[in-house]
Amino acid sequence: MSETNIQTASASSKHKKNLLIVLSFSGLYLIAEVIGGIITNSLALLADAAHMLTDVVGLLLAYIAIRIGERKATSSKTFGYYRTEILAAVINAVVLLGISIYVLYEAYQRFLNPPEVQSKAMLIVAGIGLLVNIAGMMILRKSSGDSLNMKGAYFEVLSDMLTSVGVMIAGVVMLTTGWYYADPLISAGIGLLIFPRTWRLLMEAIHVLLEGTPKDVDINELRSTMEKVPGVKSLHDLHVWSLTSGINAMSAHVVSDQSIPHNQMLRILTDQATSNFKISHTTFQIEDEGYVESEMHD
Repeated sequence: MSETNIQTASASSKHKKNLLIVLSFSGLYLIAEVIGGIITNSLALLADAAHMLTDVVGLLLAYIAIRIGERKATSSKTFGYYRTEILAAVINAVVLLGISIYVLYEAYQRFLNPPEVQSKAMLIVAGIGLLVNIAGMMILRKSSGDSLNMKGAYFEVLSDMLTSVGVMIAGVVMLTTGWYYADPLISAGIGLLIFPRTWRLLMEAIHVLLEGTPKDVDINELRSTMEKVPGVKSLHDLHVWSLTSGINAMSAHVVSDQSIPHNQMLRILTDQATSNFKISHTTFQIEDEGYVESEMHD
């Protein structure tokens, strides 16, 4: 049996500095927005503040997960702490869904009896928030494609940017027409808008936790490539999974026809997997024909 050791930094780890910058700006704006929401009596602004709170908590959680994920493997955590980043993505998604449901409920209550809102002050606070969130999105946008953890952080900021836009629209409508139903209406729209992206993020993270095949690995093509390696008679019990975004692992049982030395075959198998299929960690069990072992998977 042969294994390659994991000595790879996670995709999120490369972007932790940017994450910390966005976290700092979001934390400062959160304080201002809570005060503004209370003073203006705006649900849309308070909804934005609630999303900003989840931003700050989510970004902090993502950053902590990166730092924990950088710890070295131990005898009790032989794969290290990479999965903490996936857990952070799950928590971020669940919190966002919960906040969206709460905003929808509050919007319904305000539809029944819409209160007067200080629209001008609401617009000023929301405008500042929009600038903060646009800056955060620009910083995190590139890294969001590398990692589910960073994607969760990016969605946090994106959702709050959309909320800020909605708050400004509601503010303009109320300021010019006095129609205070705009506040709960926009809030409800924001709550509904966040759901699809957040749900997809949650499903992707759960897929990793369930050790599903990574979407960037074609397992059929991988099998075909491995079976074409000299000395390989057949391949079975093939598994491919992600430890975290950007770090994939695989294991397989390889039946040898004994035409070339096992070490030579292993070297070729490992090179093919790591060079062509974005796999960082490989485990191959070499067997001679006729070897029988109970299996969970074909």
